[in-house]
Amino acid sequence: MTMSKSTQPIAPKRIVIKLGGSMLERLNETHIANFKSLQEQGLDVIIVHGGGPAINKQLEKNNVTSTTVGGIRVTSEEAVSIVQSTLIGQVNPTLVHQLNKGGITAIGLSGYDNLLTCTFLDKEIYGFVGEIKEVNSQLLDTLLANGIMPVISCFGCANDGIPLNINGDIVANKIALAIKAESLLLVTDTPGIKIAGEVQQVVTVKAINNWITSEDIYGGMIPKVTAALDCLAEGIPSVQIVGETLKGTTILQQEVYA
Repeated sequence: MTMSKSTQPIAPKRIVIKLGGSMLERLNETHIANFKSLQEQGLDVIIVHGGGPAINKQLEKNNVTSTTVGGIRVTSEEAVSIVQSTLIGQVNPTLVHQLNKGGITAIGLSGYDNLLTCTFLDKEIYGFVGEIKEVNSQLLDTLLANGIMPVISCFGCANDGIPLNINGDIVANKIALAIKAESLLLVTDTPGIKIAGEVQQVVTVKAINNWITSEDIYGGMIPKVTAALDCLAEGIPSVQIVGETLKGTTILQQEVYA
């Protein structure tokens, strides 16, 4: 006797949340409760985090200079060990502790945990910066199936174990694609895309490109929407740029008509 389609188990919808470094510094009980609420709504949640402010403090403390090219941190051999110890040794365990304390069963991961297969992005230009070739989605599937929230730091290694710093938006994008996420949330210190002072609830790629041309979108919002457009282009159904309440702007590839 075969199981009818109506009795087949329905896979939970999946969502990837990217927390920027500035958000991590302000994370509180309300934010944790918002994450828990998503789980209680039946969503599988994965958190990907950066740690820019914490990394900058440690680099400055050790008198190590750092620059960026195209939004990617150029990472010297001296800097990569500091980034590694900051992300994996400080930022990630602190975040996991906060989540566990808030009633969420969470576990910290990085590329070292058999999660990411990486190579050098371009050593001459970026130094010790990684490019993700493959994501071990089976590992994430196993954790999610057991009610465990993966908390992933943006750090990996080459096949020989050489440490590699990885851009946070790229990690979130690759993770979202690998697990076939329904949506990617980019949590920032701005509650979405504002046009003429008003947060736009739903926008399309075409509208965003027009607003960039007209300079209604400018400054720090440009790299955020660029990352969002890249995700949509690679197949994520929707990307949301949201503030601390997890509400903001939903970006769709094209307009949906009722």
